[in-house]
Amino acid sequence: STSLVHPREVFAAALREAAASIVVVHNHPSGDPEPSPEDHEVTKTLKEAGKLLGIPLDDHIVVGSPGRFVSFRRRGML
Repeated sequence: STSLVHPREVFAAALREAAASIVVVHNHPSGDPEPSPEDHEVTKTLKEAGKLLGIPLDDHIVVGSPGRFVSFRRRGML
């Protein structure tokens, strides 16, 4: 039902590979891709961390049942 995400793990590979930006994607096993309050909080934290590191967060995509997803960028939430 929940998963803890820390910017350290999210940005580790991006730092190793000298990424210009990142896109975060995760799934909701329930099939409902509507972002949870925790998803919003994680997005805010990752966006702030990306600014500090110089690796912007381009999007956070939540995948639900086949064909259903929510893009924070498309919804203007990023």
